[in-house]
Amino acid sequence: MSRVVVVGAGLGGLAAAARLAAAGHAVTVFERADTPGGKLGVVTRDGFTFDTGPSLLTMPDLLDDLFAATGGPADLPVTPVDPACGHVFADGTRLDLPHATAAVPAALDAALGDGAGASWTALHEHSRRLWDLVGEPVLRRPLTTAALARMSARPADLRAVAPWRTLDGLGARLLPDPRLRTWLNRYATYSGSDPRRTPAVLAVTAFVEQEFGAWWVPGGLRRIVDAVVDRCVALGVTLHPGTAVDEVVVERGRAAGVRAGGREVRADVVVSGVDAHVLHERLLPRDVARRARRRLRRTPRSTAGFVLLLGLSGREPGPAHRVWFPRDQHAEFDAIFGREPRPVPDPTVYVHAPDDPALRPDDASEGWFVLVNAPLHAPGRGVDWDAPGLAERYRDRVLGVLAARGADVRDRLRFAEVLTPAELERRTGSPGGAIYGTASHGPRAALRRPANRGPVPGLYLVGGSAHPGGGIPLVLMSAEIVAGLIGPAGTPGTAAGSSGPRPPRAAPARPHPGPSR
Repeated sequence: MSRVVVVGAGLGGLAAAARLAAAGHAVTVFERADTPGGKLGVVTRDGFTFDTGPSLLTMPDLLDDLFAATGGPADLPVTPVDPACGHVFADGTRLDLPHATAAVPAALDAALGDGAGASWTALHEHSRRLWDLVGEPVLRRPLTTAALARMSARPADLRAVAPWRTLDGLGARLLPDPRLRTWLNRYATYSGSDPRRTPAVLAVTAFVEQEFGAWWVPGGLRRIVDAVVDRCVALGVTLHPGTAVDEVVVERGRAAGVRAGGREVRADVVVSGVDAHVLHERLLPRDVARRARRRLRRTPRSTAGFVLLLGLSGREPGPAHRVWFPRDQHAEFDAIFGREPRPVPDPTVYVHAPDDPALRPDDASEGWFVLVNAPLHAPGRGVDWDAPGLAERYRDRVLGVLAARGADVRDRLRFAEVLTPAELERRTGSPGGAIYGTASHGPRAALRRPANRGPVPGLYLVGGSAHPGGGIPLVLMSAEIVAGLIGPAGTPGTAAGSSGPRPPRAAPARPHPGPSR
C-alpha cells in the first residue's frame, strides 16, 4: 500500500482521492477551507440556499463512471433541464433552447427566422467532428505532444480542427445570423476566455451541452460534493479540513510529501488539486520547476466573476438558466482583457433561478444566482475589487442592467449578497478570482493546460487548472487520468514516480435518450 497525499478537496481532488483509495492506496486529503468542495461552494441565508460554483451538469455518465469505479452507484438523482437555457438578445429576441437536440432547429427557426436551424445544424455537425477528434483521444487521456501531433497528421483532421481559426471566426463562417454568433461566442467564457482569441475547437463546448444534455441534481449541485465525500469516507480516505498545505516536500528530485498544519507528512505520491499557479509559485521549492513556472507566468489568466446572490419575494416562471446579451459583446471582452481592465459597463448577465423547493424558504420566494464576467482582482495593476464602494456600485449597475433588459427585480429584493473576484480568491484560493485558471488564448492553448504529470516525479495535477480544464465533466476526467497514471497500489515503479501504466480507458459517455436516470 502506497501513501498518497491530495492537496485540496475540490471536486477534482476528491474524485482522485476516491479512485486512488478504491485502487488500494492510503489517501490523506488536506483542505485549507473548513469545508470541502472548492469552487462547488454553497451559501445559505434566510432559508435560501445558493450553489456558488457550477450551476449546470453535463455528461452525467462521468459521475456514473466515478461511482462505479469506487464501489457502486450513489444516491444522486439527476433530472433534465428543459428548456436548457433561455436567451434574450439585445434586440429583444427571446430564444429558449430545448433539452432535446432534435428539437433545436425548429426552436431556432421559430425564434430567429427560417434558416437559423439549418445553420446551427451545420455548426453542430462540424462540432461533432471536433468532438470525435478531441473528446476521447485527447480530453480523457494524458496530454502528450504525440496526441496533439496526431490531430495534424491527416489533412482532413487538420482542416477540421483549424488551429488558425478562432471561435469568433468559426461563427462568422457558419452562422449568418449575428444573434447566433453572439450565442456561440458565449461558450468561450466557459473557459474564461475571449472568443476572438479562443481556438475554434472550443465549439465542442456548445456541442457537449446540447448533445449530452443539460442536467440538474435536486437539492443543488453541491450534493455532488457531498456524495463524493461520502464515498471517500467509506473507502477510508482521511480528510483534514481547515488545514492548509504550506509546501510540497521535494527530496532527491521527487515529491516526498507535504508540510501541513505545522508538521511534515510523508508520502509516496502527491496529487495537487490547487490552482497550478499556486502550486508552482507558492508550494514548490524555488529551485524546482523553473521552466514550468516561467511558462505559467506568460500564460494569461482566465476571467473572474462578479456574483450576486438574490433572495427574492414572489416567484416568476421562466427557464432555470437565463442569459441577457449586451449590444456590443466585443466591448465586454475589451473591458476584461484590454490593457486597462475595468468592470464591464454593459455585461452579459447570466442568471440561475432553479425551481427547486429545497433551495428556498417557502413557495412565495425564489433565489437567483447572478453572474457577470469580470476582470481579475489585481490591486496596483488592474481592478482592486476591495476598493471602498466598488462592489456596491457595481451591484447596483448589474441590477440596473437587468432592469433595462426587462428583468427588474429591485422591488422584490429581500437581500443581495455580493461575491467579488477578491472574495472568490479568498474563498477558493484562485489567484485574482480566476475561475478557470488560465485563458484558452492562442492556436494550441485550449489543449495545452498544465499536464497531469507534475514537473517532478511523484507529483500529479488534478482539477480545473490542469488538463483537460475546468467545469464538472473535465474535472472528473482529470481525476480519472491521474488515477490511471498512478495506477493501483503495488504497481511496480508507480510509487517511485516512473511513467506508470496508461490510465484505464472507459467508454466515451453517450447522450441520454431522455430522463431515464
